[in-house]
Amino acid sequence: MIQSKRFMFKLMGMSTVAAMGFAAAVSAQATDITGAGSTFAYPSYTKWAEAFKAVGGVNVNYQGIGSGGGMKQIKAKTVDFAGTDAPMSEAELDANHLVQFPSEMGGATIVVNLPGIKANALKLDGPTAADIFRGAITKWNDPRIVALNKGMKLPDLAITVCYRSDASGTTFMFSNYLAKQSEAFKKEVGTGTAVNWPANGVGGKGNPGVAASVQKIAGAIGYADFPDARANNLTFVMLKNKAGHFVAPTQKAMAAAATYADFKTKTMAPDLLDMPGKDSWPIVSATYVLSYEQADAAKQKAVKDFFTWSLNHGQKLAEDLGYVALPSSVVKLVEARMKEMK
Repeated sequence: MIQSKRFMFKLMGMSTVAAMGFAAAVSAQATDITGAGSTFAYPSYTKWAEAFKAVGGVNVNYQGIGSGGGMKQIKAKTVDFAGTDAPMSEAELDANHLVQFPSEMGGATIVVNLPGIKANALKLDGPTAADIFRGAITKWNDPRIVALNKGMKLPDLAITVCYRSDASGTTFMFSNYLAKQSEAFKKEVGTGTAVNWPANGVGGKGNPGVAASVQKIAGAIGYADFPDARANNLTFVMLKNKAGHFVAPTQKAMAAAATYADFKTKTMAPDLLDMPGKDSWPIVSATYVLSYEQADAAKQKAVKDFFTWSLNHGQKLAEDLGYVALPSSVVKLVEARMKEMK
């Protein structure tokens, strides 16, 4: 065991006393653990893994292969935990003997590559965005887009829809938002981790793949999680929210929507899309951890230790990357849920 009174460190402004107390509880003999899934969660999970190991924790290897891939691997029990932005239903959790809990929150953004158009200058509402992403609006100077952007000179340029080619929790979040705005989108494109995007669109693997496609193609529009879009300096679009206000995708706007979340359910997966409030960003969700009761007690303990540390000390690291921290009340609910893994 690490002797807490002798172990001194400083990590991103973390309280030394609190960190030493946690390190004292982590066994140096614990087994390394593996996880896979959500690319949305990949930056924070890898940052947490690095910091956790530095304070005396185990080695955590997380692969960002997409939420769909993570769910397949956790069902097959080939990883110790999975990351997913598309939460499992109660029936699916029970059938696979899995425990699910949120680890952080964030949002998806709409991004464009339009010559002369700056970030947060272009405005869209939900129905217009849905028509663009289902291929019904094909030019940037379409009257419906022009009407939302009076005074802006929009080019006579073809729209190229960029989307996720892999099974994706970001796609799940984004497609469900657009389906709320348009029955036609729901019928033609659908909802889920993989949907029927327009045939003339361009697919990219992971959020970074979509970002790369948008950057390369003039006239492109795509969707990506806020941390990846911000890291790649993509041009954000403002969206009209449920209260009728145009808002930019910011952590503050995503946190405003998150205040309406109720995590007191078995799945711990509230619907955070198109929440009320004049400051709320419309496309917000939590990202989730899936795990199970293991025969290997050391691995079980390591998973609990890692996420206990992440919930209490990793949220600030996540905020620095562009995510929204879980409220302390939700952290307590998650800690109680983790106790279900005996």
